Amino acid sequence: MALTIQIILIAILTTLYFILPAYFSNGGALAFGGGTPIDFGKSDSKGNRWIGDGVTWRGLIAGTIIGVITGAIQGFIAPMIIPLIGDNLITPIITNVNNGILIGFLLGFGAMLGDALGSFLKRRLGIGRGKPAPILDQLDFIIVAIILVSPFVEVNLIFIILAIVLTLIIHLISNIGAFMLGLKDVWY
Repeated sequence: MALTIQIILIAILTTLYFILPAYFSNGGALAFGGGTPIDFGKSDSKGNRWIGDGVTWRGLIAGTIIGVITGAIQGFIAPMIIPLIGDNLITPIITNVNNGILIGFLLGFGAMLGDALGSFLKRRLGIGRGKPAPILDQLDFIIVAIILVSPFVEVNLIFIILAIVLTLIIHLISNIGAFMLGLKDVWY
């Protein structure tokens, strides 16, 4: 029983550790975003914005840089962490600074791309900025981030399920916190 709990805990912590660049990137875009929208204010023939004011160039760049920095730090500290938890789960993930930079970029930029894609889909569905789109709002960034990194890192079904479940939980908690800090207009 104790070994099973330990294995589950290591799997959860490893998953969280791996997807940190996507999480930090997503939060960094919110904190440092603003300015010119990625769609430059363009609309389709029906007058619907392509993406909207919430996804900006400054947020894209800041979020991606934060992902790269997070990955680099993970790559730097990986040799210290691997002996603590074993190399069977973390070795394929981030083992050095160069590997960390690449994975941090892919996860960070993937999160930004996923957020933009989610916003694009919401506009196509007629859902306005700040209006809820359950599941899409919570998972767009992490799914695209995982897709972008998957050619370089083997991701299995357990990892994907854990990443999705953890993201749903963390997304709710972080959105409530951002709302309480005045960084978001809505709690969801």
